[in-house]
Amino acid sequence: MPARQIPGMSRRLTICVLMSLLGCSSGLHSLPFVLRESGVSRAHTPRAIATLEANSEVVEVSRTEETVLHLNSVSLDSHRCHSISKDEPPVVDPFGLVREQLEPLSAAVRHELEAESTGLADASQHFFGSGAAREGKRVRPVLVLLMAQATQLAGGTEPDATDVERRMQLASITEMIHTASLIHDDVLDAADTRRGDSAVHKRFSNKAAVLSGDFLLARASVALAKLGHAQVTHEMAKSLEALVQGELMQLKSTPEQRLDMQYYLTKSYCKTASLMAYSCKSSALLSGHELESDITVAAEKFGYHFGLAFQVIDDLLDFTGSSESLGKPGLQDMQLGLSTAPVLYAAEDFPELKALISRKFGEEGDVQNACKIVINSAGLRRTKDLATFHAQAAVDACCTLPESEQRDGLVNLCHKVLSRSS
Repeated sequence: MPARQIPGMSRRLTICVLMSLLGCSSGLHSLPFVLRESGVSRAHTPRAIATLEANSEVVEVSRTEETVLHLNSVSLDSHRCHSISKDEPPVVDPFGLVREQLEPLSAAVRHELEAESTGLADASQHFFGSGAAREGKRVRPVLVLLMAQATQLAGGTEPDATDVERRMQLASITEMIHTASLIHDDVLDAADTRRGDSAVHKRFSNKAAVLSGDFLLARASVALAKLGHAQVTHEMAKSLEALVQGELMQLKSTPEQRLDMQYYLTKSYCKTASLMAYSCKSSALLSGHELESDITVAAEKFGYHFGLAFQVIDDLLDFTGSSESLGKPGLQDMQLGLSTAPVLYAAEDFPELKALISRKFGEEGDVQNACKIVINSAGLRRTKDLATFHAQAAVDACCTLPESEQRDGLVNLCHKVLSRSS
């Protein structure tokens, strides 16, 4: 997005939106974070936390680039049992497999978000059935529930009532974190709509939106603590840090970085795939698998590649989808100055596009001209190929799990992500 102050917001509030993704909008120096300037990563860690790091194995500053490189280095294609491009999707409804657990999710989240302030409760519950906005596809909770069941089967154990309750709680936590990030994103992007209704900051106010996002994260953190699983808390906390890093990468990108496909993919991991990867990994941990086990690694790999496929298709739909089906305006990315896969691929065929990317499509007619170039290039086709590559990698990760309806459901979702229109 353009590195500018958001209309109607102070500089401090703009920074608070970013930092509140980590639940610290009122204390900007309370957690470690990573800034990128001119392509160089610099870890900024407060002295108190640096001291704590020296005496604790729990607190650490994540290295997103290292995480991405590690996930890319693990190949599971030798386990391939299904071709995303040649085979028909498994005949199973992934949403139907977990419908009984999914139906009470919005009500459960609304219960978690009860507050003394009616305005705060209404704002934070806006996407959970209290407003006119669509509740969303609930893809992330479905991933959590299916992965939890599939990895439980891989461990050869039967879930008890506590296991079922914990996985449902993790599904709710994941959706609360995701929704908080959407609310904060809309403030930063000055977006008018979300899921077919007004964005939270438009319906209420910027401050109400920031606080409602904070409230969601605070309640998600409380729910995480109630799980009583330290490693899951650790992994899910890293997803929060990745979300902030993604926003910083978007705000602080240089002209060179805006032309870099790897930078785009790393940012996409932070903003979208990281939450899916860490929540799938946490599902395996809740099922009793060790942190470095093949099953846990496969679960994280699935979430990583599924998340990237999901985001790449989202960026494709920005060019091909209608505003009505998307629930937000088309060509929004370029209007915000963002270069996504279709644009980056098109720039390889039409170098004149690079100047428009470097200046964030900031001159009159830039967005329209860039759109025409993308449509006339191989950018859209190559973007679909990129999404297909990651969807296949997600399927390969699934193939390491024992055959089951739940595994088939995850594979089916990989087909759905490639064919979705919203």
